[in-house]
Amino acid sequence: MKPTALLPTGLLLLFLAFAVSSIVHGSFTPAMAQDDDDGGAGGDDDDGGSAGAGNAGSGNAGAGDDDDRPSSGGSGPAPSPRRAPPQPVAVDLPRFASGELVTVALDDADLAALLARGYAVLEERAVPELGIVSRRLSVPPGTSLDAARDEVRALASGTDADFNHFYRSEESVSGPECEGLNCASLDLVGWHAPASQPCLADVVVGVIDTGINPDHPTFATSRLEVHTLAPGSLDPSSAIHGTAVAALLIGDPTSRSPGLLPGARVVAVDAFHSEGGDERADVFTLVAAMDFLAARNIRVVNLSLAGPPNSVLEQTVAKLAARDMLLVAATGNVGPEADPAYPAAYRDVVAVTAVDKTGKIYRRAGRGAHVDLAAPGVGIWTAASIKGARPKTGTSFAAPFVSATAAAYLAADPTLTAKDLVSRLTASAMDLGDPGHDEIYGHGLIQAGPACTSTEAAKAP
Repeated sequence: MKPTALLPTGLLLLFLAFAVSSIVHGSFTPAMAQDDDDGGAGGDDDDGGSAGAGNAGSGNAGAGDDDDRPSSGGSGPAPSPRRAPPQPVAVDLPRFASGELVTVALDDADLAALLARGYAVLEERAVPELGIVSRRLSVPPGTSLDAARDEVRALASGTDADFNHFYRSEESVSGPECEGLNCASLDLVGWHAPASQPCLADVVVGVIDTGINPDHPTFATSRLEVHTLAPGSLDPSSAIHGTAVAALLIGDPTSRSPGLLPGARVVAVDAFHSEGGDERADVFTLVAAMDFLAARNIRVVNLSLAGPPNSVLEQTVAKLAARDMLLVAATGNVGPEADPAYPAAYRDVVAVTAVDKTGKIYRRAGRGAHVDLAAPGVGIWTAASIKGARPKTGTSFAAPFVSATAAAYLAADPTLTAKDLVSRLTASAMDLGDPGHDEIYGHGLIQAGPACTSTEAAKAP
């Protein structure tokens, strides 16, 4: 059994609220879980007030992205009854870009041979930190994508060629927030911090996600950088999911969406775009985002996204691990019987599943031998995309707990390697489920890192 004693923390006091009522679940597509919000009607708004009062959780269709209108009092009209959310229609989302391959190692001779065969370079991007050149190739007319991939992989420098797979953020649906502050899930992981820790100023966490709204009030005093890599010719992603993830890390501790590491810095990359309402990051852009963070020497990167296996992504992950970067990824929300989701399932990535405030596994969380750690991810109270906050559910919101804990360890001792961080994270976890590592909880429930005491500033990226 893993140790059950909660570790002390020196992080600023975090007030998050978690759901006490039953969780409202919606349908998921057969591909990867698509971002949904609370109730599925009206977008990512701020419920405002406690559940059942005023507009909280009322499912106001068309209410916009944020709704901070006060609830009606006794002298006003009675609040509208809560409407049952519409049942989403399952849509078979595409798993990859049609007619495209991605390569990262083609030499000039092999590229010339492919061009002569009828392939074309759609886009080329140097990935200098990893020493590769990434290319999007269109396949010759009349050639199936499978046949084209086999043909490119048959070349000496094309063995890593693969489809331009899509990866989607891992959020599910959630119920209304609990009343009061500092709900039970924070007690579960020992995340309490009565004192300020100056060493958190040395902490930098990388985030690859959808768009983020840097003007949200919760970031008013935060150190947040947002960089967009998706081509401007594509429709931009929304700021719903990324804002919620970033706020979990560095939200203002006095706001309604306080962060786990409010003194730290986040360097975020928006690698997503929208296609007919489907928000996704293709592997070509995802690799570029990872290279961007590697160039900044960022040691801990949060990936609240998931998709299929891809040889280009696998090679990139291995190169980043060799550079001592710790990648933390969500296990996905397509259910316990689904195939493993990536990049979480790669050996060099810390795979994080979600539990509720009692430590019970989130019923849609992915399972398997690759699962490393569990963290709170049901009914997490975090930022809406414009202002205010609302509860969120999904493995997306469990991953930041692990990223924050790893960053706290690194703040306490900047000499720790990525392997050292993994060892400390897993050794300190509270064992859940079957004794030892299991396919549901991994090594167990993450426990808050130590109070960081380092007085030596880490090198800023």
